[in-house]
Amino acid sequence: MHKQDVTIYDVAREAKVSMATVSRVVNGNSNVRKETRERVMEVIKRLHYQPNAVAQGLASKRTTTVGLVVPDLTNLYFAELSKGIDDIAHLYKYNIIITSIENQLVNENQTIQSLLNKQVDGVIYMSNDLSDSTIEAFDRTNTPVVLAGTVDSRGKYPSVTIDYDEATLDVFGQLYQDGKHHLAWVVGDTESSVNRDHRIKAYREFCQEKGMEPHIYGHKTNYHDGYELYADLAKDGIDGVVVTRDLVACGILNAALDAGKSVPDDFEIITASATPMAQVARPSLTCVKQPLYDMGAVAMRLLTKLMNNEDIDEQEIKLPYELMRKATTLNK
Repeated sequence: MHKQDVTIYDVAREAKVSMATVSRVVNGNSNVRKETRERVMEVIKRLHYQPNAVAQGLASKRTTTVGLVVPDLTNLYFAELSKGIDDIAHLYKYNIIITSIENQLVNENQTIQSLLNKQVDGVIYMSNDLSDSTIEAFDRTNTPVVLAGTVDSRGKYPSVTIDYDEATLDVFGQLYQDGKHHLAWVVGDTESSVNRDHRIKAYREFCQEKGMEPHIYGHKTNYHDGYELYADLAKDGIDGVVVTRDLVACGILNAALDAGKSVPDDFEIITASATPMAQVARPSLTCVKQPLYDMGAVAMRLLTKLMNNEDIDEQEIKLPYELMRKATTLNK
């Protein structure tokens, strides 16, 4: 009998017990006699039976499976977050099901509902945005949810982030101190909750305080977007820019260099994340180093507490970040 062909029916037949008894043994139920338990375990070992996690969940009401919702599987930002999640999940013996919501033919609400239908014990949602559709899907379930990299303005769902407002004021403050007074924000989705409610809001407040006109360029997501955008930045007289995505920052950087611009003397660039792309760019990009691995690890640990009905100390956890000054800003 092949290992993959062995079922709970085979174990029950060989051990001369009911399938319910096998299920109780597999799920650690103490209501099984010692002799019976030993006989069932011997058969499980001999037949190399591997209990199906979902089948176990039918008896224990737990599947030891966590759903991970990722907006873009190719984005290095989310890949680094996922590493921390995966390590802690492995430590606590949870399996992970990854669902991407990028370029879905069905809407995000249906995608998340499909994940919840797999009877996962908990969900970690990784995105810069928490849409109304997503909130509706989460509100309809009792499954614990933790946000990584975004926040719920209502404070219902726990989150693990950095202080986006503070980081925004920090990076634009550094550019201003460097003598760059025509500053711009280049973001992906201007309507995402993190960008709209934190980054852009803080940037506007900074510009108002300094008496500067705000310049916001939205819906820039790839290298080509950044390269093409530089012409507009130059036309608007921008001398300092903060970019949410490293690929876009690389496009702006290369376009500026191709145009004969001196970086960082005449034009400075800071990226709001610190993926490996920021390090391999030449000159290397000054960046906000978010503790992505730690954010993922803390989010997963927080989820384990919720899944075990443990109390949590903080609903919104903000981890420290670091501004790493590299070659695209002046090192004053």
